[in-house]
Amino acid sequence: MPDRRQLFTDRLELRAMHPGDAADLFPIFGDPDGYWYSPHDVHGGVEVTRAFCERAYSRWGTDNLSYWTARRREDGRVIGAGGAQKHRSGTCWNLFYRLDLAEQGHGYATELGHAGIAAAHEVDAALPVIAWIVPINEPSIRVARRLGLTDQGLRLDLNDGVERLVYADRDLAPDELRPL
Repeated sequence: MPDRRQLFTDRLELRAMHPGDAADLFPIFGDPDGYWYSPHDVHGGVEVTRAFCERAYSRWGTDNLSYWTARRREDGRVIGAGGAQKHRSGTCWNLFYRLDLAEQGHGYATELGHAGIAAAHEVDAALPVIAWIVPINEPSIRVARRLGLTDQGLRLDLNDGVERLVYADRDLAPDELRPL
């Protein structure tokens, strides 16, 4: 199986998220303006971001895929994170994209999302790729649509018990996201 720990897109270098990335990612994950749709998800300190990075890093060893730290190829600057990681329920890939506010609106989330979907399909195409989106997060919904994902309605995210819109790469049965 190919190593996906480092990939290049047209404008991004994607490297497997590592705990050492926490200092670069905290300004993005800790920015309350970036979480206007879900204020309780703001990282309260770099240690929260480090723990997030550690969890993502560990998933590379178990699932052959997880989240990347995204850098602009032109200057190496960290501008965000994302990719696909197996959902804790084991029933789908969770598609994630988070960018520095200054970098939003330039198509980077779509570029990152396409890479995540392609990698998830290579690792296990039997699992649907899902973007779980808070209904008021219109910018994320627009990205999901640009990625070709379709609205499957509100579903209970078994990861945290929150109801979110599910955008998926295929049609889902009403009970498809139950734990294995």
